[in-house]
Amino acid sequence: MQAGSGNGQFMSEINVTPFVDVMLVLLIIFMVTAPMMVQGVDVNLPKATAKALKSSEERLIISIDNEMKVYINEQVVSVEFLTQKLTAILENLENKDVYLKADKEIPYGIVVNVISKIKKAGVDSLGMITLPDNEDES
Repeated sequence: MQAGSGNGQFMSEINVTPFVDVMLVLLIIFMVTAPMMVQGVDVNLPKATAKALKSSEERLIISIDNEMKVYINEQVVSVEFLTQKLTAILENLENKDVYLKADKEIPYGIVVNVISKIKKAGVDSLGMITLPDNEDES
């Protein structure tokens, strides 16, 4: 590979034009796809008409009552320390699935705040507990 000068020396310069072309294409791809990658809360919502799941192992249930108190199973926890307590509990559990049960009168923003704190604790799967359609609420 000799340079076109004809003096017999090799060309040692890197041709950056293809590199710049590839980088510009990647930049355009990222600019187009970035707005589509808005991160949301990943929640597996069970259908209200589905049959109850039968499980032999005990599950971790986070509850929010109508007074906006948050419980881990039956233990009251403040919302500020929910992530830390869940992280400590999940360290000892093999299955990192959690179920959320919230009163229907609770504002949506509070439920989403609790869901985000649950996901920050490293929960693999978050399920929502609902009542079946044919069952009256008490």
